[in-house]
Amino acid sequence: MPILASLPKTFFFSLQSGPSMAHFNTCISSTITAQKKARLRGVVFDMDGTLTVPVIDFAAMYKAVLDEEEYKIIRSKNPSGIDILHHIETLSPNKQTKAYQIIADFERQGLDRLQIMPGAKELCSHLDSKQVRRGLITRNVKEAVDLFHLRFGVTFFPALSREFRPYKPDPAPLLHICSTWDIHPNEVIMVGDSLKDDIACGSRAGAFTCLLDETGRYTPADFAAVDHKPDFKVSSLDEVYTLLDANFELSP
Repeated sequence: MPILASLPKTFFFSLQSGPSMAHFNTCISSTITAQKKARLRGVVFDMDGTLTVPVIDFAAMYKAVLDEEEYKIIRSKNPSGIDILHHIETLSPNKQTKAYQIIADFERQGLDRLQIMPGAKELCSHLDSKQVRRGLITRNVKEAVDLFHLRFGVTFFPALSREFRPYKPDPAPLLHICSTWDIHPNEVIMVGDSLKDDIACGSRAGAFTCLLDETGRYTPADFAAVDHKPDFKVSSLDEVYTLLDANFELSP
């Protein structure tokens, strides 16, 4: 398990009143660097909103799949976010087909506007220079992953899309990647922009986790509402570059 797993839960819940997120990150970095740096042999990324600039209006997509009233009801019961894919699996076969078609239409429109996140190529080059493996886990489809690889000239292996089951937040995709790499999860960090999907997936697998929150959308209340807290929180991929060098021994 990650080094920070030994920190008391109260450390994280103190975010609700007092330390700023900057102080939160400083405390974490100090905790790790005070000890011997952990070896890091692999980095696993989310794609949408992490390696690529967010282009899909997820709220609009969810409302199209559900309907306005059902969306409000489910949203009120899931303040940390709706798991639309798991919800669809509870529907009848006919409704599932229609729902997946709606999602596919939104994702297809997103492909036309696909942009790589600033700092992504530089971060990948840095990992390559250290011979650190890089993988990808997304709830998007394989077509989107293939286009990302082709359009931007960077590849991730393994790159697991929605076709791999079970998908995030289940730890299975990350554990599969670690098994493919033949390395232990505690030598890997999961980087993503979703508390409920990416951070939960990484934590459940026993990996380090890093939350990318570009716009500051997550509040202390959001952190208090989830079981799995990130080991790090950054506002850009440039900060990931810095924290990896500061807190880990990067090696094959």
